[in-house]
Amino acid sequence: MNDVLVLGTGMAALGASSRFLAEGQRPVLVDKNQYPGGHTATFATPDGFIFDDGPHISFTSDIRLQELFAAQVDQEYEILPAYVDNWYQGTWVRHPVQANLGQLPKDLALDLLEDMIGAMHRPEPEQLKNYQEWLYAAFGQKFAERFPMQYGRRYHTTEASNMSLDWLGPRLYRPNLRELLKGAIIGEQDVHYVSNFRYPKKGGFISYLNRMLAASDVRLNHKVVAIDSRQRTVRFANGHELAYQTLISTMPLPELVKIIDDVPDSVREAGALLACSSCVVVNVGIDQPEISPAHWRYFYDDDFSFCRLSFPHLLSRSTVPAGCSAVQAEVYWSKKYKPLEMTTEQVVERVIADLRRCGVLAEGARILHQSVLKIEYANIIFDLDRAAAVRTVHDFLRERHIEWAGRFGDWDYSWTDQAFLSGERAAQRVLDAQTSRA
Repeated sequence: MNDVLVLGTGMAALGASSRFLAEGQRPVLVDKNQYPGGHTATFATPDGFIFDDGPHISFTSDIRLQELFAAQVDQEYEILPAYVDNWYQGTWVRHPVQANLGQLPKDLALDLLEDMIGAMHRPEPEQLKNYQEWLYAAFGQKFAERFPMQYGRRYHTTEASNMSLDWLGPRLYRPNLRELLKGAIIGEQDVHYVSNFRYPKKGGFISYLNRMLAASDVRLNHKVVAIDSRQRTVRFANGHELAYQTLISTMPLPELVKIIDDVPDSVREAGALLACSSCVVVNVGIDQPEISPAHWRYFYDDDFSFCRLSFPHLLSRSTVPAGCSAVQAEVYWSKKYKPLEMTTEQVVERVIADLRRCGVLAEGARILHQSVLKIEYANIIFDLDRAAAVRTVHDFLRERHIEWAGRFGDWDYSWTDQAFLSGERAAQRVLDAQTSRA
């Protein structure tokens, strides 16, 4: 009998493990993969490039968490000012667009400015039903439809009218009138919600977790196939079975409810309603040192295959061979709303062609490496089905005494730092229950 069994070895799982280790308890962490880290895994290629499982950075303002991660890498980390821009119909515009309208064609900037000022002076509706209504109220219809609604369609794979407001937080900046006019008249300004961020100097993002993984009891190649919540046992595809006193899951909720014993139909139906995007990440290594001034770049135009690019070499030069650079291109789709209509090979071809079209791959640049990551569970889609379905699944898990944590346990839009804190909170709930029983 294991006191605590954690399903997963990513950020949330390590947050839970770290909290238990601090109390002298060593949980068992299991992972279906041959490598640890979940979505915070890092992959080193034979030709000298290092790619994370999609772009990951740490930008928490929590001093305790900053110090914890810094200690994991012996204070060897970069602190970088975030530079972000956007591609819109052949023009690079500083991010966020709404605070930098002056970099757009003048007639378009004038139309958007007029509409956005008008929106500022209209009373905001008392009740907003969806993300589209919020965007119209916040920015006016013209800007909303050209930029956030268009990007959301590509990134979230569904319409703004089908999305709730639960996920917004600080993600869409609302400039005041002075900022709006400054960006339209005087010049570019940086008001992104990420002002600076931290990244390990060596080894990729997983370096923040390596010591915690080493201190934990980690068992790889353990894909969960069945959970008996009454007998408190977990069975794996490799034939092993583990008993537990407490179970914490960081698995995606739709997958979790499929493998628990005697799940009511209402809970299965709720799990099936939960939507997420999937992502094909194309990794490209290039024989030129400078290919972008920005750490990541957003693309609004439908004729581009990807909606976001990120550049590992700008996080740490140790991620590429000397004199080289690298880019990760994200192509999103979803089972529920937007099927992928290309093969993996076609995705790679399109990405390479589109990198050349926007100038990231300059004429004469030579590709030294290319590879693909297929991420089935990428981002939570905050559609109008989500809130009620999550409540139903969480209520069921609570009845079965199963804790949950992380992006796919909370079924939330959590960043890596937030996922770690979610794992800590799940562990603390268990520790509190242990104390009350004692």
